[in-house]
Amino acid sequence: MTDIAEFNLSHAGRRITGHGLDAWFAEARELAKLAIPLVFTQLAQMAIMTTDVIMLGHFSSSALASAALGNTVFFFCWLIGCGPVAAVSPTIAHTLGATPNNRLGVRTAVRMGLWSVLITSLPLVVLLLFVEKILRAFGQPADLAHGAGIFTSALCFGLPCSLGYQVLRNYSTALSRPNASLVVMMAGIGFNALADYTLIFGHFGAPRLGILGSGIASASSYTFCFLAMVVVVWLTPTLRKYRIWKRVHRPHWERLAEIFRLGMPIGLTMMFEAMLFNASMLVMGTFGARFVEAHQIALNVPSITFMVPLGIGMAATVRVGLAAGAGDGEAVRRAGYSAMAMGVGFMFLTGILLWAWPEQIASLYFSDPTANAEVIVLTAVFLHVAAAFQIVDGLQVVCALSLRGLKDARAPMWIAGASYWLAGAPVCVWLAFGLHMKGLGIWIGLAFGLFVAAAAMCWRFWYLSRER
Repeated sequence: MTDIAEFNLSHAGRRITGHGLDAWFAEARELAKLAIPLVFTQLAQMAIMTTDVIMLGHFSSSALASAALGNTVFFFCWLIGCGPVAAVSPTIAHTLGATPNNRLGVRTAVRMGLWSVLITSLPLVVLLLFVEKILRAFGQPADLAHGAGIFTSALCFGLPCSLGYQVLRNYSTALSRPNASLVVMMAGIGFNALADYTLIFGHFGAPRLGILGSGIASASSYTFCFLAMVVVVWLTPTLRKYRIWKRVHRPHWERLAEIFRLGMPIGLTMMFEAMLFNASMLVMGTFGARFVEAHQIALNVPSITFMVPLGIGMAATVRVGLAAGAGDGEAVRRAGYSAMAMGVGFMFLTGILLWAWPEQIASLYFSDPTANAEVIVLTAVFLHVAAAFQIVDGLQVVCALSLRGLKDARAPMWIAGASYWLAGAPVCVWLAFGLHMKGLGIWIGLAFGLFVAAAAMCWRFWYLSRER
């Protein structure tokens, strides 16, 4: 039988049908076209965060440690709001897979995504105003908790804009227009770097605000990215035609319920993983500022490499969602497995790099590596563990986002909870305190949790795609 790769066109991209190698190569091309801009967008987003880390590291080590603790709480709040936001992309993909050019369905999904931002943001902003008290209740050093409170008192006001940007970004991604968010994020890098340089160090006549300046700069960057994304959506014909702002004040209760019903498990899935890594930051604080600094840098490095499989996984959400909406089980499997292969291949290469040059990578974060030699050596130890878990980290996120394309949210939530908190967390505690391995024990426990999650997520996708 001759291999066939047919193409069904829509504004959400080509849906590949058929059999054989031609169909697999065609799917890989479509996945890559969507994934590459998403990967660069994720890397650009990480570049903004890395800029904050590097500039605060050059300002003072205590400011870096305080911002790390403040970001831990901020990211927790961001994940709560991001759950419903993340549901926008698979909802649109399923809608267009079933009925191409369904403008009303797309518009209501985006509109209710923005509603979810308004509903969740206010209580989260209020919570972030009490970060100092929260951190001191968790036993963090008083000086670091105070600095973190100053940092988040400014940063919290950027939370609604950050979530609003994610809604518009998911909208453009679901319509296979990822370049829109890439353009905005590239502009955001320059805006954030200039704001950090100006407000942290007091250049161009601005006051020298230190860690407060970093919080103001980050909040301003979130606002800039949201407003810029609004403009880009308006200027892009394919995105403008859906008229997402039409009757934005009117609720669509059924779609809003769907956004929360799908989004809350997605948010909890992300939260289970993030909470383990964030909790590890709090535990590191009990070992001293040196461990917090090394942990923050060591987390930042694999977080950068993680952006690539994350971007591939986001593309897989759309590709799998299109196939699932059309009821094509073979295309579902093809999209998911293609994404997994891409993610694993990249993370294999980054694992080699992290294993070979950990101290050289850690030295990049300090203006005077000699004065911070102890922190650099500790960071290198952590990066060796990060090198070992690169493949499973990439695999678990691609699998999780492929499942999201199937609108499978509850099972990944339970898998994440069990993997990170019933498997990873006890190993962290046992190694760090029971065997007195401290920071190294924490990192080995994190790696174990990622391994369990990757195995379970892969099995879940195989099981569901086989059923289809």
